[in-house]
Amino acid sequence: MKPHRNIQAFILAFFACIAAAAQTPQSALAVGTRLSIPNSILPADVLVQGPTEAPGDLQIICLFQSDPENKLLASLASMDQQLGGVLTQVRTHGLFRGDLGETMLLTPKPGVIAAQRLLIIGLGDRTAFAPQREELVGEIAYAESERLGVVAPTFAPTVIDGGFTGTDTGTIGSDFMKGFLRGRAIAAALYAAHTGPSPKVSRVTFLAGQAHALDTQKGLAAVLNAKQ
Repeated sequence: MKPHRNIQAFILAFFACIAAAAQTPQSALAVGTRLSIPNSILPADVLVQGPTEAPGDLQIICLFQSDPENKLLASLASMDQQLGGVLTQVRTHGLFRGDLGETMLLTPKPGVIAAQRLLIIGLGDRTAFAPQREELVGEIAYAESERLGVVAPTFAPTVIDGGFTGTDTGTIGSDFMKGFLRGRAIAAALYAAHTGPSPKVSRVTFLAGQAHALDTQKGLAAVLNAKQ
């Protein structure tokens, strides 16, 4: 009877492993994985990486209003630590309030974070947050990238790490991209009318955690694959 029981236990364990693997495809994505957006009207990808470790000319993150209860979590806490507590300092002393659309540009010493420059965009009141705010964030991200002469900015929404968990990352990604493309359209229109410089931004990288990368990719694709 023992051999029969051993075989039965093995079979049950085998199928349990298969079921577990099928239920957690996103968590299997390795850090550093890039997910492309096929047939995109603007070259874009999703990078499974934190904003502290993501290389590039410009890293963009977001912060909610600087209320005492709004703690910096996960990647934001890591970023603050790498910067020597600068994020805490500017929030604590009211130098960056986190109002919707407010911006602050930091240029850390080389090697402190992987990116050369860090742009912070305010998200406003966390308790009243709605994904539609990301359209304004996306438009600002594009405009600031153009102003700074950045060809390929990297964006991390840092909404969940800011303490808000009431929406999915795909929706946040799609709303951000709507605003980013609006900024792109404005820059192109001004250039065509000889009232603005030639647009420089040619691609964008969107950061996401392992558990949210595929949802983010789907949200971006819904906008970037749409007919314009």
